[in-house]
Amino acid sequence: MRKSILVLFSILLLVGCSEKKSSKNFVLTGNIKGLKSGTLYIQRVKDTTLVAIDTIKISGDSHFTSEFDLQSPEMLYLFLDRGVTNSLDNNIPFFAEKGNMTIETSLDFFTADVKITGSKNQELYDEYKKVVSRFVDQDLTLIEKKFKAIKANNTEEVNKIEEAQKGILKKKYLYSTNFAVNHGDYEVAPYVALAEIYDINLKYMDTIQKSMTPKIAKSLYGKKLNDFIAARKKEEK
Repeated sequence: MRKSILVLFSILLLVGCSEKKSSKNFVLTGNIKGLKSGTLYIQRVKDTTLVAIDTIKISGDSHFTSEFDLQSPEMLYLFLDRGVTNSLDNNIPFFAEKGNMTIETSLDFFTADVKITGSKNQELYDEYKKVVSRFVDQDLTLIEKKFKAIKANNTEEVNKIEEAQKGILKKKYLYSTNFAVNHGDYEVAPYVALAEIYDINLKYMDTIQKSMTPKIAKSLYGKKLNDFIAARKKEEK
């Protein structure tokens, strides 16, 4: 009988340990293949500057975990200090939201190999970036043509290219607006409005603002968008 009680107690203890959960509402786990030593920083934007909210030392094991309380879904950044350079290739933006997220990548192709899971806002933002990258590629092609036209002193061609560039920018802004309006129930909507099309005509900003659900309007970026629109309207009076 005593043996049975001890066995039962051991089982309950193991179950209790396996079900232990973090006291924080956000848990980020990840793996950077090939990284043996270095320092990772979880950063957020504060007053236009990136500041660290967590520091992770890597020594031997390339896996990492970071846990903290997140007040509202927010674009954060995973920065790798290689001890050599602070280039953009060392920084991975990720749209954090409450729950569990995973970031997997490699040391050699830190930003190119990245795979982020566990966030619906991140999933939507990836979808957005995929489309916007096409507009960026088109514009880069035109920039190259424009450079050649300027070198050849071909004013007519330069003017045509500039008109084409305006058309691409208009398409990007239209797509961004439609994206934000169609996803007004996610925090990525006001984020895109603030980060990508902040200088768009106010009537489009108003449309995005009205498309936000009450929950999103009260989020970090929802509040920032409301404040931004109010400030712009005051300036343009």
